[in-house]
Amino acid sequence: MLVLSRSEVEELLDLDALVDALAAAHAELSAGEASLPPRVAALAGDAGLLGAMPGFLPSGGLGCKLVTLFPGNRDRPTHQAAIIVFDPATGTPVALMDGTYITATRTAAASALAARLLARPDARVLAILGTGVQARTHARALARVRAWDEVWVAGRDPEKAEQLADEVGAVAAPSFEAAVLDADVVAMTTHSAEPIVSAEWIGPGTHVGSVGYSAPGSELDPELVRAATVFVESRESTLAPPPAGAPELAGLDPAEISELGELVAGTRPGRTSAQEITLYKSVGVAVQDLAAAALVLAAARERGAGLEIELEEIHA
Repeated sequence: MLVLSRSEVEELLDLDALVDALAAAHAELSAGEASLPPRVAALAGDAGLLGAMPGFLPSGGLGCKLVTLFPGNRDRPTHQAAIIVFDPATGTPVALMDGTYITATRTAAASALAARLLARPDARVLAILGTGVQARTHARALARVRAWDEVWVAGRDPEKAEQLADEVGAVAAPSFEAAVLDADVVAMTTHSAEPIVSAEWIGPGTHVGSVGYSAPGSELDPELVRAATVFVESRESTLAPPPAGAPELAGLDPAEISELGELVAGTRPGRTSAQEITLYKSVGVAVQDLAAAALVLAAARERGAGLEIELEEIHA
């Protein structure tokens, strides 16, 4: 079995290739070709949870991610993960790799894919809300799908917003409202249990992406959800009860929600007018991890990276 560290995964994962790989993965998911059981989780009291996300993807293989979410972490990531990949023909474990970087990166790459599919062709102003890991990865990923004339960053801590803006070549806004008022694309990346943006701040034609998770609360204004056309990774996963789904979308008619894979395949429309507000709500699905892990594993084999171990010797 090949073991790949965090630094190796970072070096091996090609972000440009990942956006395209996610497009293919979502098309397979929406076509019913993937196996994607709902996420399950064990609660560690009030501190956090351990989630299990197994899946099979024809183009990405068979695997499972174990991911922890501990919102109170200060000296380490709130999300930490490991991914194990199996041979889909024999069930033999073939790779174990760090999943923390993959989780952060594939989430942002999926948001970039959604923006590529749904943002107006003339969208040139980006607002990133939040100052953590996802804000940084979103700045990198969204730059891959559009040449932005302006990028604004906002957070609750002005000092952190200034620091992130300097890192990613953006401008720090004094508030969430100031950041989004003239934005064509808004990326919400916070752990807030309360709405951080009022629906009335979002102008016609804006594309909004939300990756924050803080069930039963949400960073999304319910009025914004009602005003927007909603897009998700998987209707089944998104509308499932926590920890699998998005509580802010509970009660929506599934027939009115479209999947990214349907847009990729052309079986459902994306944006239908320049005035339409589009909303991509992410919950994170295993096929995204499998697509990323497949890229990492292929690159590792090509470059001879990683450490080969024998499980039989470990258990002898």
